[in-house]
Amino acid sequence: MTDLSADAYNVTADELRQFVERYEHLEAEKKDIADQQKEVMAEAKGRGYDTKVLRKIIALRKRKPDEIAEEEAVLELYKAALGME
Repeated sequence: MTDLSADAYNVTADELRQFVERYEHLEAEKKDIADQQKEVMAEAKGRGYDTKVLRKIIALRKRKPDEIAEEEAVLELYKAALGME
């Protein structure tokens, strides 16, 4: 390996290492956040809240009101067709 290509390899290896380490750091942060979310749900459950319903509410809050209304209308239509109303 020439000195020039060895230097290029070192720079590339350093840059690659930085990308890998940044990604690993983000993975660790993601795990910490997931653990915190579990703690919040455990606390809510301990206070008597239905965590399954809480998760649905959280998912609904991420969606547009028009999308929710359309889905609920179709759900009501299907339930009526099956005699579930």
